[in-house]
Amino acid sequence: MSRNKGFEDALRDLDTAGRAGEGGETGPGVEAEAASHPTVPELRAKFGPAILHHSVVAGDEHVIRVALENAYEILAWLRDDAAQRYDYLKDVTAIDWGGGRPLELVYELWSIPNARGLRMKAAVPLDSLYADSVASLYATADWLERETYDMFGIVFRDHPDLRRILMADNYAEGYPLRKDFPLRGRFTRAEQTRRSLDFDLADYYNEQELSVIDDVARHHDAQRQAESAP
Repeated sequence: MSRNKGFEDALRDLDTAGRAGEGGETGPGVEAEAASHPTVPELRAKFGPAILHHSVVAGDEHVIRVALENAYEILAWLRDDAAQRYDYLKDVTAIDWGGGRPLELVYELWSIPNARGLRMKAAVPLDSLYADSVASLYATADWLERETYDMFGIVFRDHPDLRRILMADNYAEGYPLRKDFPLRGRFTRAEQTRRSLDFDLADYYNEQELSVIDDVARHHDAQRQAESAP
């Protein structure tokens, strides 16, 4: 089946977007024309050197890389500026490229009034995995930042309730989406089983869920007594 030029260009973008560049950091790709996205010229005028790079991947997805220390104020401006109005934070996640390189913190933004998207990335050094929470700007960031913390270990300062959301609160094997995380986990199967058997139900269930478990247990006890009665 023949492929058109646009499709081939998109494949090349996907192939090169994650390659390592000079200095061991993830290659950001070719610098795009600022005017190719209506927000980028305004960003550069407003924040200057805090806007590190602008590229286009997969044909039409615009990515800006920003200084981590400026990420909060940039997101606040993108949300509140009357001409921008990126009022929906679709996702917060991270990428671990391995090889000792910084993690990439990723924000997927969408402007409902303007019907356009923008992806924002910021490098988080491995020896200081901290970023400012944007839960005060976007309600969706609450659980999304918890998921990123749970999977990658990035700590979001001033988050209202930063705790694991996919793994148990007392999960002790680290951060499963990091490149240095073993496929089978850090513990042996025997150790994982032992720890699971030693956990109290309260480690996994809230009080309401535990009350349901108690009700079911009482029901089964009553049923067994009724069946064994003469």
